[in-house]
Amino acid sequence: MIRFENASVTYRGGVHALKDLTLEIPDGQMMVIVGLSGAGKSTLIRAINGLVPPTEGDVIVDGISVRKASAKQLRVLRSRIGMIFQTFNLVKRTSVLNNVLMGRLHTTGTVRSLLGWYKPADVEIAMQALERVDIVEKAYARASNLSGGQQQRVGIARALAQEPSILLADEPVASLDPPTSHVIMRDLQRINRELGITTVVNLHFLDLAKLYGERIIGLRAGELVYDGPGAQADEHVFRDIYGRSLSAADVMGEDAAPAVAL
Repeated sequence: MIRFENASVTYRGGVHALKDLTLEIPDGQMMVIVGLSGAGKSTLIRAINGLVPPTEGDVIVDGISVRKASAKQLRVLRSRIGMIFQTFNLVKRTSVLNNVLMGRLHTTGTVRSLLGWYKPADVEIAMQALERVDIVEKAYARASNLSGGQQQRVGIARALAQEPSILLADEPVASLDPPTSHVIMRDLQRINRELGITTVVNLHFLDLAKLYGERIIGLRAGELVYDGPGAQADEHVFRDIYGRSLSAADVMGEDAAPAVAL
């Protein structure tokens, strides 16, 4: 269970990124967050793993207060939370397998991690994670030789190698073409359904949010303005979230497959 209790985040300079947010995310749910740039989507994601702690209120994750947690408690919490980034964050000069094994660093001693001496059990977990996103044949390829979509699947596999209870994905398809974006979102949806991992995703494209979001959260200027099933999020709902009618920039477009009518 993830619970926001009247959580607010105010950055230096007085920017209110989240305002008095109260929200519960039950175990095993796939939730998509939508909103304009600056609405607080990334702040919400990063408040869950303590990268951006609340300045007021609290965020409770698996019974741990993010605001009150010690450094040790935060390390333990983050080891159970996989993070997927918009820019992939891979080490391009090394192999795909080595990148995925970085998800096992929290269980690996300092000497082993420095020398790259991973236990056979960790290598097996990493290979299974690559199989989960259908890219195991690239295990020994150099990460720099992969396409953007392949790099993002490696990023997902690295997060899975942590054996997390929560997956956070911050704009995971922002730099990908429409067909590849659907592949990535289907991977995340399948992982959520098959493994029961709580999955929280930030998206810009509203048709993707509607298609893949079991639940959609709409943020506007740091405030919660919509909380409901993706299937019920029509154009009127998105107008409330965005403060305007939908534009072509808000949807993936007709080149995406499968198409979704809003």
